[in-house]
Amino acid sequence: MKSIVALLGWMGCAFTCSAQPGFVFFEPVQPARKVQIMAHRGLAMLAPENSLQAITGCTGDFIEWAEVDLRLTSDRKHVLLHDATVDRVTTSKGKVADFSLGELLKMEAGLPFAKRFAGTRLVALSELLTQAKGKLNLYLDCKAIDPELLVKEILDAGMEKQVLVYGEPATLAKIRSLSGGKIAVMCKFRPNEIDLDAFAKDVAPAVVEMDADLVSAALCKQFHDKGIKVQAKVLGPVWDNPATWTILIEAGVDYLQTDDPVGARFADVRHRLPKFPVGIAFHRGASRYAPENTLPAIAKAVVAGADYIEIDIRPTKDGSHVLLHDSRLDRTTDGKGSVKEKTLAELKTLSAGAWFGAPFAETPIPTLDEALNAYGNQAHAYLDAKEIAPEALLAAIKKHDLLERHVVYQSADYCKRIVALEPAVKTIPGLKSAADLERILAVKPYGVDAAWSLLSKEFIEKCHAKRIKVFSDALGANETVTQYRRAIQWGIDVIQTDYPLRVLRAIELEAVR
Repeated sequence: MKSIVALLGWMGCAFTCSAQPGFVFFEPVQPARKVQIMAHRGLAMLAPENSLQAITGCTGDFIEWAEVDLRLTSDRKHVLLHDATVDRVTTSKGKVADFSLGELLKMEAGLPFAKRFAGTRLVALSELLTQAKGKLNLYLDCKAIDPELLVKEILDAGMEKQVLVYGEPATLAKIRSLSGGKIAVMCKFRPNEIDLDAFAKDVAPAVVEMDADLVSAALCKQFHDKGIKVQAKVLGPVWDNPATWTILIEAGVDYLQTDDPVGARFADVRHRLPKFPVGIAFHRGASRYAPENTLPAIAKAVVAGADYIEIDIRPTKDGSHVLLHDSRLDRTTDGKGSVKEKTLAELKTLSAGAWFGAPFAETPIPTLDEALNAYGNQAHAYLDAKEIAPEALLAAIKKHDLLERHVVYQSADYCKRIVALEPAVKTIPGLKSAADLERILAVKPYGVDAAWSLLSKEFIEKCHAKRIKVFSDALGANETVTQYRRAIQWGIDVIQTDYPLRVLRAIELEAVR
């Protein structure tokens, strides 16, 4: 086991600055959660990593922390970049340390991710501190920094309660000393290499980071008894999954650093609230975090434990069925023209994800069979029958054993036709006007997909009295926690959303009301 002196690697600090156990951080989400999420490089599936879009996107999803990487420029300024070169994340080439901040901020940092982010720039730490103040906490991963400058920037910005600095013990010792212990620090703890008591006494961080496979309830308790919080690093497919999140939550970690903030947050809330007062339908899959109507979007929704996953179905020229919302290919693929004028083989040559982001460049348009096969054995299929014969849709429902786990959205006439083929089909015709309710009820649907403007306690009670469930799309201006909570209090059955973490926050708040 290594000594603390060997671990620190810097003999110039006597650790005379104040200890940090019990450090009190700003809480951007109120009431604060026991387990908080640290989004790795921001919402890096949503926008270019370490970009303002990826980082500030955390706020709208009630994610407490964004992890970002710091490097020094040639003129000794701090910029957000993970790699030592700009090659991967910009259209330029070269080492970060060879460019001035001004030169770096002129680089194109959006196109390597997706065309829709053209014009995105790299971010100076000073700008990020301004943007995050009072909104979002920051985990600063010190790849290459100037400790004196970093302390000055944080203190000048008044961000000392919203920042956690991660690095090697020698660097952290300087940060603590220069800030008089006002800035919280965190470093890695490996129980097989370092004595816990000596580590806690000599390093005395505010937070300790451990790899997921090294975390235990006993270690969490030991650190908590000393006033030190525990962050579990759960990056990578082996760890970043519901099984590991749940184990770590039960072990008592304070923070989860993850590439899947959506799944991790759902795992936490479902662990605390096994029964939700409302079902959540993920619109076109998890379409905020992956390209809409694709297998990755469905997979992310499944990992989050989505109650319903909504998809749009259209036919091909040769009689197959694929997932696309629009009748044309132009918006969500690299193809052009009408969907139904292309064969399945032609459609399979297209990318359905490049428009969204580089990680999804090889994502194809899925067939209906591929999509329904991806639902697993829990999620319900929310089938928007854009253009598919009732007979073909019924065959797909039966083939994938979804008679008990589906709803079909279409016109009242379509719903009547498919129920005539199989009475067990669960239909939810659209309802735009209250005056049409009685006409829709004549179809004897499972539920109605009501316009959000129709919702009220009286309307929902009227539907329930007739044993009709109420679904509604909270899209656009209605995607707010206030709107969700009101609908939940009225008794709505299912909310369809592009922002599942916002609905989740409404559910949390309703649970403590």
